[in-house]
Amino acid sequence: MTEHHGNSREHDASALGGGFRRRLIDYVIAGTVGNLLVRSATRAAPALRPHLRRGAVASLAQGIRWSRQLEGAAEEARLRTGDLLAEAREQLGEDAAPPDTPARPDAHDH
Repeated sequence: MTEHHGNSREHDASALGGGFRRRLIDYVIAGTVGNLLVRSATRAAPALRPHLRRGAVASLAQGIRWSRQLEGAAEEARLRTGDLLAEAREQLGEDAAPPDTPARPDAHDH
């Protein structure tokens, strides 16, 4: 038969206290490590600035390249759509307006 020492509530309280202490120690360690990382990053920041700037410029340049490719693809899609519309109008027996010419010219001078 096992002996029962003390109240079960005391045992539960000490278990909770142990868990709290472990969490508190974890937080202290994490805070200390985080503080050390921030300090070392702050010291290294001046040396990293040229690298960060080069990275930012390279990212922007790539963004410009992609936007130009997208513009080209959009123009190609616009031209293909125009060709399809012209073919559809031709099939209906309508005269298709040449590209860059308004379908209904204005009645007034510009």
